[in-house]
Parts: sequence; C-alpha cells; structure tokens
Amino acid sequence: MSNSPFSNLSRFTPLEHERFAAHRELEARLKATLRGDVLFDRGSRALFAADASNYRQLPIGVLYPRDAADVEAALEACRATGAAVLPRGAGTSLAGQTANVAVVFDFSRYMNALQGISPAARLAVVEPGIVLDRLRDAAERHNLTYAPDPATHSRCTLGGMIGNNSCGTHGLLGGKVVDNVESMDLVLYDGTRLTVGPTSPAQLETLIRQGGRVGEIYTGLARIRDRYSDLIRARFPRIPRRVSGYNLDELLPESNFNVARALVGSEGTCATVVSATLNLTNSPPHRVLTALGFTDAFVAADAVPRILEHGPIGLEGFDGLLLDFMRRKGLAVDEVALLPPGNGFLLVEMGAWTAEEAQAKAEALVRAVQSWSPAPTARIYSAEDAPHVWHVRESGLGATVFVPGEPEGWEGWDDSGIPPVHLGAYLRKLTALMGEYGYRSPLYGHFGQGCVHLRINFDFRSEEGLRKFREFLDRAADLAISFGGSLSGEHGDGQARAALLPKMFGPELMQAFLDFKALWDPTNHMNPGKLVDPVRVYDPIENLRHGPDPAGHNHTPLETHFVFANDHGSLERATERCVGVGACRNTQGGVMCPSYRATGQEQHSTRGRARLLWEMLAGALRDEGFQSEAVHEALDLCLSCKACKTECPVQVDMTAYKSEYLAQRYKGRLHPLNHYVFGFADKLARLGSLTPALTNMVLTGPITSPLIKHIVRVAQPRQLPSLAPRSYTKSRKTNASLPKIQGAPGLASETWESNNASGREAQSAPPQVVLWPDTWNNYYHPQSLQAAEQVLDEAGFAVRTPTKHICCGRALYDFGHLDIARSYLANVLNVMAPEIEAGLPFIFLEPSCASVFKDELPELFPNDSRARRVREQVWLLADWLAEKAPGFVAGRLQGQNILIHGHCHHKAVFGGPKNEIALLRQAGATVTPIESSCCGMAGPFGFEADKFQVSKAIANLSLIPAVESASADTVIVADGFSCREQIHQLGHRQALHFAEALARKSNK
Repeated sequence: MSNSPFSNLSRFTPLEHERFAAHRELEARLKATLRGDVLFDRGSRALFAADASNYRQLPIGVLYPRDAADVEAALEACRATGAAVLPRGAGTSLAGQTANVAVVFDFSRYMNALQGISPAARLAVVEPGIVLDRLRDAAERHNLTYAPDPATHSRCTLGGMIGNNSCGTHGLLGGKVVDNVESMDLVLYDGTRLTVGPTSPAQLETLIRQGGRVGEIYTGLARIRDRYSDLIRARFPRIPRRVSGYNLDELLPESNFNVARALVGSEGTCATVVSATLNLTNSPPHRVLTALGFTDAFVAADAVPRILEHGPIGLEGFDGLLLDFMRRKGLAVDEVALLPPGNGFLLVEMGAWTAEEAQAKAEALVRAVQSWSPAPTARIYSAEDAPHVWHVRESGLGATVFVPGEPEGWEGWDDSGIPPVHLGAYLRKLTALMGEYGYRSPLYGHFGQGCVHLRINFDFRSEEGLRKFREFLDRAADLAISFGGSLSGEHGDGQARAALLPKMFGPELMQAFLDFKALWDPTNHMNPGKLVDPVRVYDPIENLRHGPDPAGHNHTPLETHFVFANDHGSLERATERCVGVGACRNTQGGVMCPSYRATGQEQHSTRGRARLLWEMLAGALRDEGFQSEAVHEALDLCLSCKACKTECPVQVDMTAYKSEYLAQRYKGRLHPLNHYVFGFADKLARLGSLTPALTNMVLTGPITSPLIKHIVRVAQPRQLPSLAPRSYTKSRKTNASLPKIQGAPGLASETWESNNASGREAQSAPPQVVLWPDTWNNYYHPQSLQAAEQVLDEAGFAVRTPTKHICCGRALYDFGHLDIARSYLANVLNVMAPEIEAGLPFIFLEPSCASVFKDELPELFPNDSRARRVREQVWLLADWLAEKAPGFVAGRLQGQNILIHGHCHHKAVFGGPKNEIALLRQAGATVTPIESSCCGMAGPFGFEADKFQVSKAIANLSLIPAVESASADTVIVADGFSCREQIHQLGHRQALHFAEALARKSNK
C-alpha cells in the first residue's frame, strides 16, 4: 500500500499540521532504523483502526518489528516524536483495547518463534507473535498443554493473550494466563530493558538497592504493596474469572511478589513484551464429553456447583435461544441434533490418563444427576462425536450475529465474571434487566467459572439508543458487583469497561492502579485512555465504529448491482458483518483465506478486506472511494473462493463484495485488457473452437504464445489450455444415432438433444435430466461431459443438453462485469424457461458454474420466480446420484486408489465432496481426501502474471505435496477445471473429473 497519509494537508488545522509533521518525522526515523516493516499509508492505518470490539480509532502507523532490537529502536523513535504506542496481538480483542491513536506494534509477522520448550521443567519460551495453537501442538507431543484456550486459539497470539489475561474453555484445567506465566522480558517506553517474574524478599531488596530506573520501579511496586495490601485483599473478588483492573494481588507476599503476573492483563498500557516464559500444564490424553439438558439455562447454571464436585476439566453452557438462532442461520444444524432434549445445556468434559478412568468419571456424573429433581437429560459422546458437539459451543459468536428476523447484536456487556455458586441468580436478574430495555441475547460461555457471554441488541445508531446503552452498563455493573463479581471475566476492560472500574474497586484502589501505571509509563504513552489513564479514560460511548453518524456526515446510499438482500440492500452494511474475530487468519484446516495463508498479510485476510471496504465506504478512505489503491491492492489477491461465506462465523461474502467493488470501480470506464480476455473466456473458447487446431497452434507456438501471454498479462511459465478437437455439444449435434425423446411441453426441440442410449421405448422413458455444458468442460475437457452422460444413462436417466452456446458467465464476476453477467443469466432464464417450468434437474460438473445459480443469480434477479425455481433445481453430479440413484455404482472401481481434491465452491456452497467420496468408496475404491485449502488457480487468478507466485505458494501449502507423494497408480480426482489445470501444470499429473473416475472402469 503506497498512499501517503500526508496528502491534502490543506484540510487540516495548524495543530493537525504540527501533528502530521511529527508523524512524517517519525516515519522517516523508523524507516531509517528498523529492519522490519514500517507502514504509515492510510490503507495500512485503516486496517488497524478497529479490533473485534465496537470501537474504532485510526492509528498513527503500523510496525512489524523483526526482533527486540527493532522494538527498542522503534520506541526510541516514538519517544523522540512523542508518539503513543500500542502493542497488539491478532486484533481479536473485544473491549477496544487494541484500537488507539498510536503506533501499532504487530508481532505476528516476524516475532512469532517458539524459542524453546522444556518438558521436564514444564516451561516454554515464546515470542509475543506466536499463535497459541503452535505452542499447544508442540506441548501436546509431551502430554502437556498451555491451559488458557480462548475460542480464537487458532489465530490469537501469546502476546495478545498476556495483554488480555485470556482464559477459555479449559480454565478449570489450568486457569487464566496470569496463572501460567513464569517470567517476561520487557521493553519500557523509555527504553528500559528488564526481565520480571516472582521476586523473593532478598531479590526485591537487591533490586531496590541497585537504584536506577529498575530500582525506582521495584521501590514503587513495594510501596504499592505495603500501602494497599489490605484493600487489595478486601476488594479483589476471589473468583475464577476476575480479569478487571491491574493484578495488584500478585504483588502480595502470598503471591511471591510476581511482577510478571502483575503485568498480565495490563492491555499494553505499561510495557511491551518481547518474550515470555510460560508454565505448561499436564494434558490428560483421554477425554470424554457429556451433555446435560435442562429446562432452561438458569437451572443449568444452578447445577454448576454440584457438577464441579465431579472434577471436570471443562464445563461450558448455553441456552435454547442460541440453538434457535443456529437453526435460523442453518449453522451447525447436524451437530445441534446430537444434543439431548432440553432448553439449557451444559457440556461437561472429563479428563484422565486412561480411557477407562475418563469414561468412568463421565458415567459416574450421569448416575449422579439422575437423583436430582428435576433430573437433566444426559448423553455421553464417543470420541468421534465429541468434536461435533463442541462445535455447537464454538459456534456461539457466529450464531448470535446477523440472525434472520433479529436486530443487530453487539458486544458491550458480554463477559462479567460471577462466583459460580451465584451464577443462576445473576443470570435471572440480568435477563430481567435486559428485558427492561428491550434487550435480549443468547447465553453461552464458561458456566463452570461463572463467565457467560452475551451479544445484546444495543442500539448504537441513535442518540436515545446510546443513552439507554450507557444507563444499562451502569446498572449491569452494579448487579455484577452485588454478587461479588468482576466487570470482566475474560475480555478485559479496554474502553468498554474502564470507566466503570471505580464502581468495582473504589477510589483508593483506582489510585493504586494509577500509581502502578505511572511506575511503568510515567509519560502516559502506552495505550493511553484505555483501562487506566491519569487524565481520562475513554467512555464506553466514545469512538464507536457504528455510531449515529459513523462517517461524520450523511451520504447518499450506493446503488449496487447485487441486492445484498441479507444486509438491508447495502454494501456498507454488508461489510459491517465483519466483527473482527479473525477466523480468516487461521492457517490450518478449511479453505479461508488462501491468499492470507500465502502472504501472512492482514490486508489479504477476509477481515482485512472487509475492514478496508468499510473504511472506503464510511471511514478513512472515503474520499478515495472506489479508486482507492489500498482497497484495490487488497482485493486483487482475493481468489473469489467463497470460503468466507461459510467458514467465516458471520458469513462475510468477499466474493460478492469484490465483484461489486470492481463493477463500481470501472463504472463508465474501460477495464484493463486482461479483464475482457479472461472475463469473456466463453466467447473466446467458442470462437477458437471453430478452428481448434489453428487456435491451439497460436496459443502454444514458440513465438506467438509468449507474445500473447505478455499482451494479456499471463505468467510466462503458464501453459495456456488447449481446446479439444470437438466440443461436447458439437459432438452431440452431429451424432445422428441419438434418437430424440419427448421434451417438456413447449420445448424448442431444435435447440436441444436428448439421449436414450439404452434403447428403452418411449412409453417407458426414463426420468430426464439436463446436463449443463459449461464452457470449461464443453470446449476443453468434453470427455468429462461424455463420462457424465454415460454414468447418468447407466443410472437410469435420460440426458438432455443444450447444443447452442450457453454460459452462466462465471468468469465475468471475477472482473466486475456485472451488467454483462446479468445479461448472460437473463439469456439462460429465457432459453431454459421450459426446463425450469417442467422442474427438470440441472446437473453440473463444474462447481464454480453451479454456484452462480445458487449465489449470484438470486442476488441479480431477486424478484424473478424462474431464478428462485432454478436455484432449487441445480445439482452437482455426485449429489444427484447419491440421492436419486444410490447403489448403482457398487463394485465398479474395486481395488482402485483415489486421491480427491475438493473445489472451493463445492465446499463453500454444496457442502464439499462428501457424496463423491461416499460413491467412490461404494464403488470399491480406496479414497483419500486431500486436506487442502484452495488449489491456487481459481479460474484466471493463477494464470495472471502478477499472481503467479502467490498461486504457486497456495498450491504448495498442501495440494501439490499430496499430489507429488501419491503413487503412480493412484487416480487423482478434481472436479474443478482450474484445479485440474493447477495439478497438471505444477504437480505434473493428469487429474480426472469425478465423472471420468466413475465411468472409466464401468465397462470391465
């Protein structure tokens, strides 16, 4: 990203000019001294303006330091220019603590090493940017784990967890981060380097005597301990989930004056952590999950103390409203069905060192609950089913946002910590309080430790809504405190609860917090305004991302091509779906987000792109609009894989956003040449098929091929696909042996061909299906369509195919040709009207083409009944065969080894190739799915010169290694034309379509 943040300075006041001048100087100093990345352009700053909370503040700049020396140099430059600093993890914080007008230090790109692990000492040394799951995976090899495991474990960083004092599902196993830190290496804003941890009286005395900055700090810490120890013991709740405030209780003698743990949860307001030594916990290798169903969540909460007597390592809960929301969203529906009857649920996990002991603990619990009145329902799960049941709980956030028929739900009062013995009573009173304001929310979370999450329908878009929100916070805080609870039990204080802390701790301890902050950061440059501040903390209603007027002025709604039916017809509201939890930053499992996995850069994550689009529409990039190069650069590497639509917890649909963005960007303007060449690939294929031999010679010739690639920006190492000698539709037209069968009423018979290859008589005609001749298989791989026709015929269906050129326009969406794409689909609806009316099934071989009719068609034709009908008539071949012709494949592929790669759109829109795998196994084959992300080709993406290296990187994550390790006699199956091209060009193997694999031995 290259936009200067200092353009258009005439818009600013003299004070703002002075500030920008300082920022210019800071940027220059940083670039001169840091080996890491220094990003001060508006696009990069916009990327880091928000976290997963309700808050937004545009930072000064963004740094990716490479090591501790870089951190020291960066802090020196910030001191010289008076810039505030914000250390940040993965940006998934929910209280606003990782958004500020400061220089953001992001450690996830470079400072992410596991520096060492000692199984004997049960210690690990990490850099702050390491993702939690990397540490846990390494520790599990020794039957150890890092106990705190928040739901974001696949992408949250240890530095961020230290800043927030994170916990998670298995808090019962080992507590919060504060309970699992041995020592930390720090750099202070003033440049001081020191290592902190537990401190004996003799060590404390030595440190004080040495004087200097370190001596000053320890002298002050001892003074705080001595002055406030009685108040700390009296006012700090002794509960499992007290996260609010500074951990001054760790300075008490009974806590070994543990300075490292005192700094845990300080949210970047005191020091920057450059490495940490963490305590590991024994991890029981055998675990058994039990679900208990109650009449409601309150009764479930009442049962928590009795269940804790059985020693679970995990005790999570949720209510029936959460399940109702899941059903409405079609989220985890199969998994929900595994739960026992009830309207409030507890998931109880037992752990042990033997399978027998774990099972016995679960069975003992179930026996015990049968004596309760009323007794809950219960179900013990197998090791195979347990992950599916856990998925219900882990889907909590996704289930509570953007629910059909429900108002918007937001963070704000979502993680108070209550003594577990009082949890049921607290939840009853809190629910009643919400009712007074017209609020409601599902209840879910860590019932076993008294921490329950909510996502309440606060109204941030009106002044009256903000008044009610602020009033509710005061009353909810009073309620939690009345039960001996904490304002925060997991997510921290940040901005969301900082102004409420005096209610919980009183004025004396608030002064102690200020004294603690001043020892570490006397000039107040570390994340100012958050948690504790000597001047003023931000109020919960300041800096809201979606306030009554988030852009600072009114603007005319954008007229879009897609209707964005689920987002009030607004692209801006659609981008607001991104709540920042960062599931797109996960690099293991699933598909989302391929380009982020290849580059590791925030702007190439789904979250980064959604945030930049919102900034373009309503924030810092609004004056640049659709010509913003920062937005264009971010979206340019989007492969339109659609994975985010299903894998993102809130169904961000970046494929649609990218198409709409490009349509708006080039509205009334010419596109680059390659947009036309790739976008109109169907027309070029049709034209080239008139003389395929000549076309192929030109495309592959030693002189013409490099020239064509240069002109249309195709990577020189790429091979341009070769047209088949005869297209599938042309073969059917000229095959006089295929008798016609009666079509649907009103069918224009001269446009269609049908096949009754089995010679069945007309009076016993088999059911008809329409085999869609997509551009890729029709012109390039007609053998796939021929194989599909053969398989369908053998399964008892009469195949009909349009013999005139017809196309869904899939490639047009990749380049924003939405008006033309709409005309393509209008043509399809007109030509296929009789088949649509007759209710004939449309069988597709190419998942990306089938997905057009499921996704794009309803968005472009929301009021056309034909569009609604044909959407339900679209099938992929395997799905059709699995439902309508089960059993016919038995034994036909006996002994065959098959390696199968699922197309992204297949996974995102049709649930993945599970039916293909089942049918191939039923046919006798040994089938191994490739656990891979996108193939990296994604239509034209992998052919484009400027994307070739990224395409290769994505393919080499898992697909190509799996292909290269397959034996020579293994059949590789991939339905996507792009996938087969990538496998052929990078893996040097010829992949088959599922139809070909199923048909190839059918005659033996």
